[in-house]
Amino acid sequence: MPQTVSGRLKIGLSACFSHADPARSLFTNKTLQYVEQSITHWLMSAGAMVVMVPCPTGETARGDTKLSHYAEWLDGVVMHGGADVWPGSYGEVPLKDAWVGDRVRDLYDLALVEAFEEAGKPIFGVCRGLQLINVAFGGTLYQDIEAQHPNALRHRDPVTYDQNFHQIGFAPGSRLAKLYPSIERARVNSIHHQGVKDLAPGFEVEAWSIPDHVPEAIRRKDGRGRSYIAATQWHPEFHKYGSTETVDDTPILEDFLWACATAKVSPRGPLRTAPGRIRNRAARLLRQALLMR
Repeated sequence: MPQTVSGRLKIGLSACFSHADPARSLFTNKTLQYVEQSITHWLMSAGAMVVMVPCPTGETARGDTKLSHYAEWLDGVVMHGGADVWPGSYGEVPLKDAWVGDRVRDLYDLALVEAFEEAGKPIFGVCRGLQLINVAFGGTLYQDIEAQHPNALRHRDPVTYDQNFHQIGFAPGSRLAKLYPSIERARVNSIHHQGVKDLAPGFEVEAWSIPDHVPEAIRRKDGRGRSYIAATQWHPEFHKYGSTETVDDTPILEDFLWACATAKVSPRGPLRTAPGRIRNRAARLLRQALLMR
């Protein structure tokens, strides 16, 4: 029987940014916020209704809508893949101009994670989303895995893009391993050149790349009052339905949506007693000013 509209989960999706560009022939000098089709269809495949959460600030901003309003209304949020994380977001200087990332998007993403964390709503990250979550809670990144990690695999191939693959191993006893009880190793796509260097406190690694041992999945440890936060470095939404070439995305999606459904039935309520969980740097002051906190 088809689900009713009221019975469907409402899942937020962070916005990707195409910043104002006077040389662009279409939407000249306009800032664009958008979502990728594949990840929206992935979430919709399980019956969820997907809502892009736009950044509420910018030169054209009007009204009083805040990210916290979306966090109160929606059942969970997925943090998109996309541009590099600005090294300044984790206290480093870019080693190359090409690795400067997107500082504006970092400010938006950090505030979005904070809003859903404070509301006690589940958060799932994909690729950049994993890196951003790790940074938000105090971790650091390799600005470039090949340059900074000895004997690293090629985690990004600009020519093959989503057809670049490698093996991962699940951490024994982890929740992710329990989602794949008959599998010790799996094949995943790899479309990133940044990655987790220092893991955020309170998180655990659930999968590693083989053989170079770069974290490929992380999850916040269970604890009293802690809401669901998990992420994968690969793009589960790029898995072709029914294919055996890469690991099936279904258990990951069902796990996240189960957490959203559980939080909807038994809401934890707003978190106001543990400020500072999100990385506290100078950017935090900018975030407060720019994102109407």
